[in-house]
Amino acid sequence: MPAPAPLPRALPTVAGQLDMELIARLTQEFATSFDVAATLAKAVALVTETVEAEGGALFLLEDDGQELVCRACTGPVDLRGLRLRRGEGIVGRAVEENRCQLVRDVSADRGFNAAVDARSGFRTRSILCAPMRVQDEPLGAIELVNKRRGDGLFSDADRHLLQALASSAGLLVLNARLAARVAKQERVRRELELAAELQRSLLPAAPTPRFPVHGINAAAYEVSGDFFDFFTLPDGRIAFDVGDVSGKGMNAALLMAKTSSVYRCLAKSEDGPGRQLALLNDDIHERATRGMFVTMVAGVYEPDSGRVRLANAGHMPCLYRARDGTFRRIAAEAPPLGILRHDPDEALPETELELAGGALYVFTDGVTEGCAEDGRELGIDGFERLVTEHGHLPPAERLETMVGRFRQGTFRDDVTILVVEDGERPVQVGVPESHPGERLLEMRFPAKADWLKLVREAVREATARCGGRGAVEDVVLAVGEACQNIIRHAYAGTPGGEIVLTLRRKGCDLVVLLRDFAAPVDPSTVKPRDLDDVRPGGLGTHFIRQLVDEVELLRPRSGVGNVLRLVKRIA
Repeated sequence: MPAPAPLPRALPTVAGQLDMELIARLTQEFATSFDVAATLAKAVALVTETVEAEGGALFLLEDDGQELVCRACTGPVDLRGLRLRRGEGIVGRAVEENRCQLVRDVSADRGFNAAVDARSGFRTRSILCAPMRVQDEPLGAIELVNKRRGDGLFSDADRHLLQALASSAGLLVLNARLAARVAKQERVRRELELAAELQRSLLPAAPTPRFPVHGINAAAYEVSGDFFDFFTLPDGRIAFDVGDVSGKGMNAALLMAKTSSVYRCLAKSEDGPGRQLALLNDDIHERATRGMFVTMVAGVYEPDSGRVRLANAGHMPCLYRARDGTFRRIAAEAPPLGILRHDPDEALPETELELAGGALYVFTDGVTEGCAEDGRELGIDGFERLVTEHGHLPPAERLETMVGRFRQGTFRDDVTILVVEDGERPVQVGVPESHPGERLLEMRFPAKADWLKLVREAVREATARCGGRGAVEDVVLAVGEACQNIIRHAYAGTPGGEIVLTLRRKGCDLVVLLRDFAAPVDPSTVKPRDLDDVRPGGLGTHFIRQLVDEVELLRPRSGVGNVLRLVKRIA
């Protein structure tokens, strides 16, 4: 077989110049657009123009590496979307063999498929096809048809030129793909950031330390499928909810945002968590993506009574910790929202619970599936141990500390915890029979200084309401000073002390009774310090006697504690 004719000496220089010109032009086009389809179309047009062909097509391998698809073309026939198996036809053969194919007469090549010509009426005489490959990664091929000049047939010089151009085009195609991938990842990252920001905006603001409901949410990834909320209703009750959306990613994030928003509206317009979840189930079942659902607990807390009403739709059991440290688990009584169609007029089952100084914990499965320090799943038993261990901390600090504990292990899922704590609060108490009269105020509160602001406000309002406006500030100051004396001296810092305050109007007198449960005090030993003794403290009794008309220390009938009686005449 004779050796192939040598190429003209000038060809490498010409091809190199053309190659560099093409790269420069494609690079300029690519710099103005990250659109892969536009880059491919420009690449095949420039290659076709450079080699002076009638038409050209650019085929790319699919991700599975088994099919070639025409992604861009130029010329009289639109081949976009045409699919070939790897190794099929002249294009497939070029990719499979990684060798440029020069077919001067297609009628003599068994790999030529004449079906396209038959459908379009175009006549293919000659084909030149070069594979595109970067290092060992095959990308596809560029196919040219019919030389525009001369006899319409491609030459060996065209073959060498196309090989050089295909290598450069392949590099640009790969760069375009990578750039598009980076751009897509950046777009997804930004979308996730916006979704996370949206989710954070739906979470309630941190409440004051004394607020009875607190919550925490820690996402395992950028966005969370968990959510919680709480807010005060017009009648003073506090609505709360905790939910967990099935799945991950944007669909879960969007369903989470929608569910949280719809529930907030329902809680303000519909009475009862069971009714609210029934309506929410109807909405999710109708609109959610197939297969998605929400587990959720919704409830309402009455601060005045310590009573909670809640409904649980397929969620983790709620955990009630009584004041004595014992636990009770409250399981779900309904399926998750969105799975089954449910009559929206039929409320889901509800549970009523008297907190009685205890706390209710509602949490997601990310808590129990978190790893304990020994590497095992925490489980509900482990969570109970955490609650017991950190139960002495204020609610917000307690939740932060507990989440920090199992973050030290594997943090595999979103973590959400909400606590409803029935803390110390004023309660109505009975009035001693020996002090009858018109009842103005009755309350029981902890012997703690930070409660005195609330006590003063209650006394001020009750005194003004009974017509004793001129005596309001005297009574408020006297009660405040007396309470401070009880806290400092009667209880002397002993924790757990309580004070019972009774305010009555008896004729023209306002009668204040302050009872403590500390050790009994002998009235004869209670003497104010001499006014000539100038040093801090000890003048409370002098001050109180200047503000009211009578001050008397009494012994209660039960013999437990002490009763301070103050009288202020208002007529």
